[in-house]
Amino acid sequence: MIKIFLASDHGGYQLKQRIHQHLEKQAYELVDLGCNGEDKCDYPTFGKKAAELVLANPGSFAIVICGTGIGISIAVNRVKGARCALANTVELAELGRQHNGANILALGARTKVYDDPIEIIEAFLKAEVDPAERHVRRRTQLDA
Repeated sequence: MIKIFLASDHGGYQLKQRIHQHLEKQAYELVDLGCNGEDKCDYPTFGKKAAELVLANPGSFAIVICGTGIGISIAVNRVKGARCALANTVELAELGRQHNGANILALGARTKVYDDPIEIIEAFLKAEVDPAERHVRRRTQLDA
C-alpha cells in the first residue's frame, strides 16, 4: 500500500481536508502531518517534516499545501533528496513526476488553479518516472 503524507499550513488546511476525504476512499495509507485547523502556523515546519518522512519511507509521496504553494515547495526542496513539484495543472503534475522524478506535490490553496486539485493529484500519483537517458541525466544533476 502506498503511503501518502499530507501537510499544510493554515492557508491550505481546507484544501488538505478535501484531499484527505478523496484519498481515504482509495487504497492509500494516509498520514496527516497537520496542521489541524485554521489557526496561523508556519509552512516551513510542515514542509520539512513531509520531505523527511518521504525520504525515510521509499516509495511514498507527500502532498503539501500553503496559500500559494510556493513557500512550502521551497521548504520541501531544501531537504536533500526531496523533489517537490508545484502544479496548478494536470500537465505540470504529470511532467513534474515524469521528467523530474518529483516525490512531493505542492498546491496553492489561494491561487488560481487551472485544473481541479483532485485531478492534479490523481495525475501526479498515476504518472511514472520517465527512464529516458536525458531525464536520468538531469535528475542526477539535481542530486549533485
